[in-house]
Amino acid sequence: MQKEESYIIALIQMACQGTREENLQCARSRIIEASEMGARLICLPELFCSIYFCQQEDPRFFELAEPIPGYTTDYFSQLSKTVDSVLVVPVFEKSMTGIYYNSLVVINPDGAIVGKYRKMHIPNDPQFQEKYYFTPGDLGFQAIQTTVGKIGPMICWDQWFPEAARMCALNGAGVLVYPTAIGWLPGEREGVGAMYLDSWKTVQCGHAIANGIYTASVNRVGIEPNQAGDSEIEFWGHSFIADPRGHIVAEGSGSDEEIIYGKIEPQLISETRQTWPFFRDRRVDAYGRIVE
Repeated sequence: MQKEESYIIALIQMACQGTREENLQCARSRIIEASEMGARLICLPELFCSIYFCQQEDPRFFELAEPIPGYTTDYFSQLSKTVDSVLVVPVFEKSMTGIYYNSLVVINPDGAIVGKYRKMHIPNDPQFQEKYYFTPGDLGFQAIQTTVGKIGPMICWDQWFPEAARMCALNGAGVLVYPTAIGWLPGEREGVGAMYLDSWKTVQCGHAIANGIYTASVNRVGIEPNQAGDSEIEFWGHSFIADPRGHIVAEGSGSDEEIIYGKIEPQLISETRQTWPFFRDRRVDAYGRIVE
């Protein structure tokens, strides 16, 4: 196996605005800043081109969707050539009228789209009414080859499922990347808020340990009201990077727009898997009921 080099990953934790152009400009400036700091893999939050519109069911929001390739992917394909970095770019994808996906693309430094992922697990909870907007993904769990190595991109709700993480790891991913939009509903922060946040981080650190892999989750920040103005979500930030031993090596704040940096070291993946040989000791002959 060819030895992979270490590299810097950057997570763009941002507050999302009402117009696509505002968000594109914000993302562009942060990506340029991250590249100047040496980042070679740069990730944006889920659905970053707009407010989180899934707080309510409103057919007008389908107008935000776009094809892949399209305006947003073309925009970042050009930028990737300037910054010489791999970009993970979420997109509200219009496949055809009536078929929409919560997607992302992975763009290499030459501007080429080297992979596309469509969110597989679609939630439907109060103010996270994504089943109204998104068709479940049909591209499976992948390890996408980039200039920095293989990455396993997924989106938000996917991050709670150990089967998804394991599939990406078995396909050769060295880091799981989770663009995210997660936060508290009114009253939750003061009550169960700390528990929810801790559970969110813990399950992803568990994926890192169980698979001997890095995990990186990039969230938005800010308070966004719903269309009626009678409720809101407080996006909790805390974008973080965990190493193969489950240690959080870098974490953002709960409220600030910032860039979170971490180092991806393939050698640590190898060392961890030799110490904890979970893949060796799997009993695939006994796991059949998982898919029943």
